[in-house]
Amino acid sequence: MINITERSACCGCTACANICPHGAITLQQDAMGFTYPVVNPKVCTNCGLCDKVCAFHPQYDITENLPSPIPYGARHKNLAEIETSRSGAVFVALADWMLSQGGVIYGAGYKGHFQVAHKRATTRDEYFEFKGSKYVQSDMEGIFRNVREDLQCGKKVLFTGTPCQTAGLRSYIGKKLRNNLYLTDIICHGVPGPNIWRDYIAFLEKRKGSPIVEVNFRDKSRLGWQSHQESFKFKDDTYTYTYTYTFYKHIMFRPSCGNCPYCNTTRPSDITLADFWGWEKTDKKFNVDDKGCSLVLCNTEKGVTLFESVMPNLNTIAPRLDDCLQTHLKKPSVLHPLSNQFESDYIKYGIEYVIKKYCKETLSERIRKRAGRLKRKILRKIQTIL
Repeated sequence: MINITERSACCGCTACANICPHGAITLQQDAMGFTYPVVNPKVCTNCGLCDKVCAFHPQYDITENLPSPIPYGARHKNLAEIETSRSGAVFVALADWMLSQGGVIYGAGYKGHFQVAHKRATTRDEYFEFKGSKYVQSDMEGIFRNVREDLQCGKKVLFTGTPCQTAGLRSYIGKKLRNNLYLTDIICHGVPGPNIWRDYIAFLEKRKGSPIVEVNFRDKSRLGWQSHQESFKFKDDTYTYTYTYTFYKHIMFRPSCGNCPYCNTTRPSDITLADFWGWEKTDKKFNVDDKGCSLVLCNTEKGVTLFESVMPNLNTIAPRLDDCLQTHLKKPSVLHPLSNQFESDYIKYGIEYVIKKYCKETLSERIRKRAGRLKRKILRKIQTIL
């Protein structure tokens, strides 16, 4: 019987609740919107499946992994796809290949009023909303079972999510059905609470007096690929920014994000995708237009085969792995020392209070941000000349 005594020991992947044959496990939200399994002892038979399926530990399955991942830098050959994607639009190439095979795609989209949730797609129009970053833990209700049903019907499935989600799904599906399951994870900083995001949207709409009609967690069309700011478009055609500043403080992450076992180069997926910071070490002209490029790590033979299938649609470079080692390929995020106080204040006083208390940039932070923007402009000019 699974028993979560420390919140940092559970990533909320939903594998345990989905595998229980008796429906003894329900997922209950805390104040931040993070879900945790709760067992009904009157229904539980102590079969142990929930403990067995849990993959959130350092001994997760790596039997299919290559000795070392094969890295690539990649950009879609269609510039329009890059401009509407977060990085280099490699996900688009993977998703289009999956559709060509009659397969199914699962990724993070929206339900309701911009609430982040995993969804199923069988067309380009349906998977379009999976493109781009989403800095909120996604709702996974029913998704693992839907994936299993598709695999049982003989369909190929591409699932994209955080590494804890891909690890949980891999364990839940098991080896018998895994041949047609293609797992893609992202290099993840951590996930903020869904309720924080919900209340933040409501706060912005109240302050503006206008409903939000479009959300972009990292708006490179307005702010450039290397920017780390979101944009919210309101019905009155105005914009505002601020959410990702708080995200990068690591103050509203799930407790397990500071204890993540997947922050290494032995990933629980076939392919890992991320922004490719440091691309210029391999090719100074590869992303000279600053539209964005993707880092791709092929972690398994299946991942290599999948990526080779989509390479005709991509421009690629082959960097050294050492030139790709971002922080979260080495260690998990360090949670802010005031994380618990942030949560306590949010529960007691609400979203407006924590925004005023925790979301103000200091003078040194503003100077550092402006210096970073100036540095990027200078580098782009130098690279254009070269």
